[in-house]
Amino acid sequence: MWSPGVTAAMVGVEFMVVGISTIMKAAMNKGMSQFVYIVYSNAFAIFILLPSSFIFYRERSPPKLNACIFSRILLLSIVSFSIQMLFNTGIKYSSPTLCTAMTDLTPAFTFLLSVIFRMEKLEFRLQSSQAKSIGTIVSVAGALIVTLYKGQLITANVASQIDEQLLLLSSNWVIGGIFCAVGALCLASLYIVQTWILKEYPAELMITMITCISVTLLSAVVPLILEKDPNAWMLMPDVELIAILCSAVSSVSLLNVVQAWACREKGPLYTAMFKLLGMVIAIFMGVSFLGDKLYVGRYISVLFFFPSKRKRIEKKLPDSYLQSSL
Repeated sequence: MWSPGVTAAMVGVEFMVVGISTIMKAAMNKGMSQFVYIVYSNAFAIFILLPSSFIFYRERSPPKLNACIFSRILLLSIVSFSIQMLFNTGIKYSSPTLCTAMTDLTPAFTFLLSVIFRMEKLEFRLQSSQAKSIGTIVSVAGALIVTLYKGQLITANVASQIDEQLLLLSSNWVIGGIFCAVGALCLASLYIVQTWILKEYPAELMITMITCISVTLLSAVVPLILEKDPNAWMLMPDVELIAILCSAVSSVSLLNVVQAWACREKGPLYTAMFKLLGMVIAIFMGVSFLGDKLYVGRYISVLFFFPSKRKRIEKKLPDSYLQSSL
């Protein structure tokens, strides 16, 4: 059943996710390490979640935390850490637009995992099951198109003439898409694990705080091994610090609490469906603020994800682009 409160919260979350990705990409363009970014954003989030937990549970006690629930939260932490590593690396190799396009695979992966773990029933006689199955196939096809095929350039910066072949080589488009696709699978797994935990331990804020502490400890090991430049740990009061603070407040703290609450209220598949909204938001912000170029492949992927927009988009595409892309 449709819930206005959960719907409004999840729509706001999608705007927030794309905005944070855009700021993070701008910081990475200036040399910020994606590994150090994860450590600082989760560490700063602890200073937000810890006092918030004391205030929230001051008059109400959280459920008793036993060893079984704690082990599940540790599993959730590993999945969350993997998601941040994969998506951040994918954004570094490509762009927030591609990352969001690949995140649109999350509902398809969530549906498949929900069926496997018996959180969803698959009955082909029901129209709802047929729609979910078709949506899964369409989402995968659209993600493959936007990753493997760019097509003709639709928007370009006239002031800078860049060799398109060099741009394709430097962007590592396919590599970034693979990282983000695996990240989408991990995100679907996170929704499943969150729902699994919340059925027995309905305390979103406490789960998020423990997960954040665990992710901080896990992520601190990786840059010590992979990041050779000690200057990467230095934070300058510019877009890098802004990206980390915004991520700590929004992406790590608020987003995880809201998503956990949505999973408890409506289930993992309902929560994952809102990832489809991020594609249009990411294209607009990427082209407007990061100077991303817009290709036919991205338009076609939008047609796959949003078939109702097909006629509106086709009218805006010149015939030469459609003919040359066949």
